[in-house]
Amino acid sequence: MSSPAPSHQILRRLHARASLFRPAALVRAPIDPMATCKRSAAVDRPGATTCLKRRCVVGTTGDYDTESCLGEGMYGVVVKARHRATGQAVAIKSLRNPFDEHEPANTRELLREARFLEACGGHPNIVGFRGVVRDYVTDELCLVMEHVQGQSLHRLLRERRGGLPEATVREFMWQLLTAAKKMHGCHVVHRDIKPANIIVGGHEEGERTLKICDFGVALSLSEAPPYKDEGTGWYRAPEMLLGFRDYDALVDTWSLGCVMAEIVSGERLFQGDGPISQLRRIFEVVGAPDDTTWPGFTSWQFAAEVQQVLKGQRSTLREMFPEEQLSKEGFDVISGLLACNPDKRLTAAAALKLPWFASVAAKAHPPHSPAAAATTAVSVNEEEVEIAPSMVRRKRVTAKKSLPIKKTQLIAPPAT
Repeated sequence: MSSPAPSHQILRRLHARASLFRPAALVRAPIDPMATCKRSAAVDRPGATTCLKRRCVVGTTGDYDTESCLGEGMYGVVVKARHRATGQAVAIKSLRNPFDEHEPANTRELLREARFLEACGGHPNIVGFRGVVRDYVTDELCLVMEHVQGQSLHRLLRERRGGLPEATVREFMWQLLTAAKKMHGCHVVHRDIKPANIIVGGHEEGERTLKICDFGVALSLSEAPPYKDEGTGWYRAPEMLLGFRDYDALVDTWSLGCVMAEIVSGERLFQGDGPISQLRRIFEVVGAPDDTTWPGFTSWQFAAEVQQVLKGQRSTLREMFPEEQLSKEGFDVISGLLACNPDKRLTAAAALKLPWFASVAAKAHPPHSPAAAATTAVSVNEEEVEIAPSMVRRKRVTAKKSLPIKKTQLIAPPAT
């Protein structure tokens, strides 16, 4: 397999495509009143909602001018573009097949990500969803998102060696935990929360806004387990490393504990080179569990091997974050997020109620979002996407997905 093209070549190719195409009309498809309401087995789980099969008409990348490359990886590329009619700056994500560059990417995966972004939409600390468009040259679907002027938290921490002041850590964690509370209220588990997937917008001297992005491996809890082991190893929860396949939203709060530690110190807390190495590092810091502190622990994969080496290991977390660096109230948050036993780990909602956040909570304004959003489940079952009329022949792309009845919009391009 040949190596991916450099970023400048990708930008030049995208710009050439855009210059050849006359913008097509952007049409929003109504819900088909004759559509049958279908409930899948996954939707019968607690908290899920009934769903409609619906068609949506999407626009095309020809309606955007590409400006710069924001990021490129094995699975896709994200570019900054501007909508010609409105002048709105957006980020457009296109997927690529990591195993064969000549084969199309999985459309279902992109539609899943779009569905999760829309379900969590409206929250100030989650990147906004703008729609789905088709690449008019390749016919592949692309995800259109809010463009945030700023940098990743990962880059910020690399530039600011030694971590950030506790007051800044508190502000950042309040934003990240409120975003997680929103996601988990929608039954969405991100599974890959890390500094590289957090955008920091605003100026250093003013108020900065954090936004969680990249829902590429997100999960809906309306889908029945077993769940795959996803995410970046250094931020994975112990239960995932031990082989649990029916984990829940608490894997995200563990990741947020790792992020908090990194913001405080400027360094990653756990850096193993495999599941066993990662577990050993975790237990060296937070203490080695046993069947008393975590019932059933020794029955899981790798548990016995790690316990033999670290049996009786006590937590050294406080020594790593002394009180002059992190107050007692702040330590209560990080230690609660980094509890090995998920049954004892803080949820995002519970963490936000701790005294450390009292000053932030007093001046915080609740985000404007529909009242029903906190109880709307996401289920990916059946969905049809239809391409908007254009100079190119009409083409239909079909993927499976489901839509809650109360939602009025699934995939729609920006209004012109």
